[in-house]
Amino acid sequence: MKKLISTLAAMCAVFALAAQEPIAIPVWPDGAPNDNGITDPARRLDAVMYVYPADPAKNTGAAVVCLPGGGYAMLSKSHEGHQIAQWLATEGITGVLLEYRLPNGNHEIPSSDARQAIRLVREKGAEWGVDPNKVGISGCSAGGHLASTVATHQEDAASTPNFAVLFYPVIASDPTIWHKSSYDLLTGGQDQELLDFYSNDHYVTAQTPPTILFHSQDDGLVPVEHSLRFFSAMNKNGVKGALYVFPNGNHGWGFMPRFRYHEEWKTLLLKWLEDMRFIQR
Repeated sequence: MKKLISTLAAMCAVFALAAQEPIAIPVWPDGAPNDNGITDPARRLDAVMYVYPADPAKNTGAAVVCLPGGGYAMLSKSHEGHQIAQWLATEGITGVLLEYRLPNGNHEIPSSDARQAIRLVREKGAEWGVDPNKVGISGCSAGGHLASTVATHQEDAASTPNFAVLFYPVIASDPTIWHKSSYDLLTGGQDQELLDFYSNDHYVTAQTPPTILFHSQDDGLVPVEHSLRFFSAMNKNGVKGALYVFPNGNHGWGFMPRFRYHEEWKTLLLKWLEDMRFIQR
């Protein structure tokens, strides 16, 4: 009976989140500066932000741009995007799902969308009570790779996140652990220099923003070694952060209540954001 009540409560929470309607904002209203060459309407996406403003009664001033995974082949927009952004809003954090364009071998496409989304959140954030010094980025799997790319390969202050949240991220292009198809779709798979460039554990510096990582030890798709290497690089460079490795869960759990540690990671994330002084509750 206890298990049934718990399951029903989790389902009600998901349905309540789904009732929220986001604000849709084109990332490139005047046209993007680059093109991925995808012509198939089923695969061609226009970069769009879906904003879930924080509950005014709880607003912390923080915002998070959420990047769903999908191996750079598609976007898992529900449990790795909308649901995370919606939950953040209920906790006083403006959640922003970014529907970024797929690279199709043009490696600059996803990161240009993600950087522009951060700029727009800072530019428009006053409308939602967002503090421009509390804008973070989050990503799952390949979305975690994209988030870590923006965090480590910084272009300017306006597009650099103040913190990063990485869920079972693709990090390293080392063939012994890499997620090959993600790198193939991102880079075309031919240029070794480009593959090395997107092994983001090699680009952590003292300027990398504080980062928290979540991974499952039994992840059979993106081995936990990806997060271990990134955190090790953070530690060597004095970057504040945290790494939580769950004993099971495999890959792709996102905001799924069936994940055994669903409530735990939410609590840990909020505590970490509070400890880092990005939110106050």
